[in-house]
Amino acid sequence: MKKALFTLLFLPIFLAVNAQNGAITGAVKQSDSLNSLPGVNIWIDNTAIGTVTNGSGNFILRDVPDGNYMLTASSIGYLTIKKNISLAAGETLNLELVMKETISTLEEVVVMTKGFSGLKDIPGSVQYLSPKDIRKFSYTDINRALRAVPGINMQEEDGFGLRPNIGLRGTGVERSSKITIMEDGVLIAPAPYADPAAYYFPTIGRMQAIEILKGNSQIKYGPYTTGGAINLITTQIPENFSGKVDLIGGSFGGKNLHTFAGNTHKHIAYLAETFQYGSDGFKSLDGGGDTGFDKKDYMLKFRVNTGPEAEIYQSLSIKIGQAREVSNETYLGLTETDFHIDPYRRYAASQKDLMKTSHSLFTLTHQARFSDVIEVATTAYRTDFSRNWYKLDKVRDSSGVTNGIADLLEDTSIHNDQAYAILTGSSSIGDHTLFAKANNRTYYGQGIQSVLSLDFNTQNISHYINLGIRLHHDQADRFQWQDEYSMNEGIMMLTNSGIPGTESNRIEYADAMAAYLQYKLKLGNFTATPGIRYENITIGRKDFGKSDPGRTGIDLTGGSNQVDVIIPGIGLDYQFNKYVSTFAGVHKGFSPPGSRDETVPEESVNYEAGVRYTKNSMSGQAILFFNDYSNLLGTDLAASGGGGTGDLFNAGEVQSKGLELQVSYDLLTSRELSAFSLPVSFVYTYTDAVFQTSFISSFEDWGTVTAGDHFPYLANHQFTFLFGMEHRKFSLNLSGRFMDEMRTSPGQGEFHAGMKTDSYFVTDASASYLLHKNIALFANIINLTNEVYVAARRPSGLRPGMPRAVNSGLKVSF
Repeated sequence: MKKALFTLLFLPIFLAVNAQNGAITGAVKQSDSLNSLPGVNIWIDNTAIGTVTNGSGNFILRDVPDGNYMLTASSIGYLTIKKNISLAAGETLNLELVMKETISTLEEVVVMTKGFSGLKDIPGSVQYLSPKDIRKFSYTDINRALRAVPGINMQEEDGFGLRPNIGLRGTGVERSSKITIMEDGVLIAPAPYADPAAYYFPTIGRMQAIEILKGNSQIKYGPYTTGGAINLITTQIPENFSGKVDLIGGSFGGKNLHTFAGNTHKHIAYLAETFQYGSDGFKSLDGGGDTGFDKKDYMLKFRVNTGPEAEIYQSLSIKIGQAREVSNETYLGLTETDFHIDPYRRYAASQKDLMKTSHSLFTLTHQARFSDVIEVATTAYRTDFSRNWYKLDKVRDSSGVTNGIADLLEDTSIHNDQAYAILTGSSSIGDHTLFAKANNRTYYGQGIQSVLSLDFNTQNISHYINLGIRLHHDQADRFQWQDEYSMNEGIMMLTNSGIPGTESNRIEYADAMAAYLQYKLKLGNFTATPGIRYENITIGRKDFGKSDPGRTGIDLTGGSNQVDVIIPGIGLDYQFNKYVSTFAGVHKGFSPPGSRDETVPEESVNYEAGVRYTKNSMSGQAILFFNDYSNLLGTDLAASGGGGTGDLFNAGEVQSKGLELQVSYDLLTSRELSAFSLPVSFVYTYTDAVFQTSFISSFEDWGTVTAGDHFPYLANHQFTFLFGMEHRKFSLNLSGRFMDEMRTSPGQGEFHAGMKTDSYFVTDASASYLLHKNIALFANIINLTNEVYVAARRPSGLRPGMPRAVNSGLKVSF
């Protein structure tokens, strides 16, 4: 009775007080007006009032006293909005906010897509991983980051993604040598023409976004135009003074530090950044020892520019990068029997294996915007990369028989032979039983590239023209040697030091001039994008031989290959309405032929057709592709089980076909004022690549190939799901990936044990909790179910995927 009386007396007072306060509601969209933006932080400055947009991009701020305020909207990857508002007592103010992606402000030579808002303008298969996508799990492994992209083919190797093997649409995955890899629009493979095997790959942990372009439009980004191009976009200079510090640690001694700070003034802007990470490794070396790595990246950016009011806007940007890595990594895997006993074991004979690398990058970019019609962007660049991967190569038994480590582990008939006993450290015979090779190489690439953009309308037709040119030179210098060891009670003892230059001792170089013209014509709902690329390439080699470490030239041999090629393509797009479009394209695929006279360029004709849908929080696309190779090039790499010469060889006709499917939706889109969003995504890829001709290859991993054989290390089926729960204060994310079984050598019919990797399903999870608008707790779990699986049977023996790893830490922004 007393409680009811209290309510009756005081409820009108409470209602009256609340009635004096107002509310702010609204919706947030990105600049293309098609996509609503969930997860945008909305708050009133200098108050505790704030919220986050839901799956529909809607928000509400309740119980706001009357007054004048500064409303702020902020989201990772978008320019922050600050808006002055005035709220009367009891008023409900409704706002519509439009946010612009920061990537859309970058020069034409730096990005391919202009972010989500630019996807609809590309008549072909394209994906964009945004800053928010990347930060969900804070991956340092590019293999895991690319799970959400259809059409990607991958072969894991070390479990950390230090040296990834990535292909697109069945191109082959060996050291990512058949795709164009760029950082901020600059070719980033150490020697992309002369020696394209990418033993260096940019650190994904320091990237702000990733673009993946396939189909006709990627002919702008050669020289590899069959599968596609990947562009990694580094941290951009912020509009205002800001930065962040991420500090994460976890299983296997894992440690991860990422920090940057920068600012933009009227005429100057700058950014300083470092990303440092490492681990003690998840493998156990016989007799003990480190199996981990340590990598440190540093980057500086500086820009000077005219004011926005200048008649001709100009800017000059400098970027300087440096990266160093020391990793106790090996090519030595396990026998089938040993893998099933302990998949994370490492044999004693790999104790000296060590990779040391150093990478530097310098770019200078000038941009000039003469009007709304004409813009020119020019970049001069230089990359240097040195690496010495010192690792076990061969084993000799007491009878004098020498086995390469790949042969030794593959042939189970010699499993109990003396060579195997030496490998595992259980035998101590002879002074020269183990041969470790210093795979010492230095690379550089340099060039200048420029893009002229014209954007204009004539009556009801819009025209967009890109004209680009690039002059490029690169070089790979192999200067290697071999040391000999004995095995003494599990410890390797040096018995003979090799002389540098007495193994591989050669230089490969390339000079290239590339140009392209792409024209986009839009008439009503129809868009046509024809394009043409020209490559003039000279690739040569100077082989000094193993008997001339001083390089006097007494045994000098050489060779060269020159090619001129025109690469045409066209893409067509029809927009049924502003949400649904269909597209189709055809273009020529090309890869440079290497320096051997007998190799010819890789060429193909590639087709694709698809449909794309985007509306608010729902998006999807389905694409069919068919690549018809007249000549496929194979590469002899030690990383893929070959001899390690790096030579290219002709592999004849191949046909690759497949389906790419991607669907994303927020399950709470219909709940206009829900405090949560539940984004889900499903990605599926079907790929089938078949040799059309028979041949015998000197490349050990292929051997004899028969017409009808399927491509090795290419999964027919892959799918990934992503599920999230997002709230203003916290987020939870779950990712699962299924990888179908893969052949480890060309073949057809039934998969045979010992010649395949099994299918597997791996799940990752992450969570974050916002302690303060600038401070968050973060945790992730890699391989949640601790799935044990064979990632590969190459370079030498079976290799495991990453076991379960738990990481946690703090993310601070300012």
